[in-house]
Amino acid sequence: MKETTSKKRNGKQIFRFVVAGTLNAVIIAAVVWFLMDELGCNYLWSNVAGYSAALINNFFWSKYWVFSAGKGFYARQAILFLLAFACAYGAQVLVLLAMVEGAGWDEFISQFPSLFIYGAVNFVMNKKITFPESSEPNDDTR
Repeated sequence: MKETTSKKRNGKQIFRFVVAGTLNAVIIAAVVWFLMDELGCNYLWSNVAGYSAALINNFFWSKYWVFSAGKGFYARQAILFLLAFACAYGAQVLVLLAMVEGAGWDEFISQFPSLFIYGAVNFVMNKKITFPESSEPNDDTR
């Protein structure tokens, strides 16, 4: 019974993470497109700006909805969230560089598949490190 509850909670968190991540992907894509296409900025600087724009949005979605860890611990969670972001973003940039510089892929198109690397690292680190208290049973449907 406990395992079934845990699987449901994990499924719910993954679903919520995907919804919040989709919103973040839209923010990232819009910023990257605007900076690259409309302003002619470099793809790496555009990528940094896009992820930075989505970072604050992602923290609040993760804290209050995805992992339902809304009470207290702002400073600790913000620091750990930034650490998770740095690791996820670092992995994403390495993949982006490999696709663009190594494989010769399109600079804009390469942004999309690298999002999945970012998402996987970000979810695992935030679930295990940033918001571990959310592993307690929680029927919160916010």
